[in-house]
Amino acid sequence: MMCPFCGHNGDKVIDSRESKEGNVTRRRRECLACTRRFTTYERIDEIPFMVVKKDGRREAFDRQKVLGGLLKASEKRPISMSAMAEAVDAVEAALVANPDREITTAEVGEILMERLKSIDKIAYVRFASVYRNFQDEDDFLQEISRLLRKKEPVG
Repeated sequence: MMCPFCGHNGDKVIDSRESKEGNVTRRRRECLACTRRFTTYERIDEIPFMVVKKDGRREAFDRQKVLGGLLKASEKRPISMSAMAEAVDAVEAALVANPDREITTAEVGEILMERLKSIDKIAYVRFASVYRNFQDEDDFLQEISRLLRKKEPVG
């Protein structure tokens, strides 16, 4: 760290403290050349996760927005908040795994639909109707037919 008084590059840390929130570290330093003390603040340089929209625009990932879509799809359905939070966690895990820190809306939708399909079929069809932009009842019937064909026989 360069001393703000004399420009020397050597110092020693005298005291370190984290902020109450834990996102900033305050350090008291002493210059090895002029012995004057100064304070530095360190924080993690976070690059936001981005979602790439269909038209190519990018916007910051918003966990609440994703959760809101799940809540609408699962309204009046017996789905726990923890199950929905786990679905959003799966999207975040995909973001973390991507070195570009980006995910497309198509990837987000597919992850959520896969989760909903195993949690609640009605919520899945509701979500798919918005995500895949169903235009009429035929689109609904086709999706329901696909679900029924994949359904495992009982017994």
